[in-house]
Amino acid sequence: MATLPVEQQFTPAEDPSPAGRTAFPSSRRRQGKRPPQPVAAGDGAAVVRMADAVRWLYGALMAASSAAAVSGNLLLLLLLLLRRELRSDTRGFTLSFGASDLALGLSAIPLAAHNGLAGRAAPDSEGALCQGSAFLLLLLQTASLHSLAWATLDKFTEICFALSYRSLWTAARSRAALALVWALSLLGAGLPLLGVGGRFGYSESRFLCCPSFTPEHRLFVALWLAAGVAAPIAAMCSLYGYIVYVARKQARRGTFRCNEQHCFYVPANNYLRSSVVMVTNSVCLLLCWLPHISVCLYETFSGLRSPSAVSALSCWLSVSSAAFNPWISCLTQTYRDAARRSLGGIVGRCTCTEAPVELRPQSAALQMDTANRISTATTTTTTRPSSSPKLNTQLTQPAEGAAAPSSSSSS
Repeated sequence: MATLPVEQQFTPAEDPSPAGRTAFPSSRRRQGKRPPQPVAAGDGAAVVRMADAVRWLYGALMAASSAAAVSGNLLLLLLLLLRRELRSDTRGFTLSFGASDLALGLSAIPLAAHNGLAGRAAPDSEGALCQGSAFLLLLLQTASLHSLAWATLDKFTEICFALSYRSLWTAARSRAALALVWALSLLGAGLPLLGVGGRFGYSESRFLCCPSFTPEHRLFVALWLAAGVAAPIAAMCSLYGYIVYVARKQARRGTFRCNEQHCFYVPANNYLRSSVVMVTNSVCLLLCWLPHISVCLYETFSGLRSPSAVSALSCWLSVSSAAFNPWISCLTQTYRDAARRSLGGIVGRCTCTEAPVELRPQSAALQMDTANRISTATTTTTTRPSSSPKLNTQLTQPAEGAAAPSSSSSS
């Protein structure tokens, strides 16, 4: 049998025959694969600079959100506690989400801002500080959303079921609903501490301790996102949508409302302004929470990590709802009037020591009240009927003119 020369023999991977090409296709692919190229030093420096820019931007946004949350919720709570016209049996829901957002602005948000700006190494995920901050974050976010949902339900009942509102929302039922909100929030936030379902850990892309969004804890993450976040947001958007529909329908129907005693004028702009505030609240909730929900579900069910910038931005949006909620609530006509009256009272107290006594509005009111009493006392001695047009002229006379008849009657 003739053999080929040594220089013409082929290895199986280099055999040009069809049998050789089909027998070892993987070896040929391995030979044709290009080796990985080393990363240039300039590319690594650019990546580091990008990470630092994201970290600094995240820290600055968190610091601004903390300041807005603290100031806005303090204003809301002070108005609720000091203004009598805002007191009702259901103001506990507003106090609840205001206090939750205020605590969030004083605890979790400043800690995230510090971690982002300081750039320290990741803290111990099993430490007490990390576990406690994650528990507080989950508790306050859940309680805030559910309290806001119950406050929206209260507003919906007051508008759409005005005749039976007092019988539906009593003080005892409001307290029971508020206790249920906090009990469920404590239960949901305490399960990871007990090792049931979820786990708390430090997220390097979010710069804070939060639930672990991994496939091993998908049941807990899905349950919390569905019942603790998505359900109250969906309920609020639905209720706000129906209230806006009723408001626009009322504005088209007419601007007069009547009861059994009289009719009164209601400007159509009142309905439209209220609709704008409710639409703003719904849009703000969706913009703040939909990115966070999407990123959490993606990381949990795919097992992959999102880009650092996307995770950081979605986390900031979710916690910044604590800063947006009080300011949007203060846009309503009731809270604006209460804030205006409170500010006017503060300005009046600050300027009362500098103004002379005769220029004070209180003294003018007392002088007018005295003049009215004197003129009323003098008209009782006259023999003209109360329906006489001269009586109205006499009621408008100054106090000096009214003093003469009284002296003549005494003489």
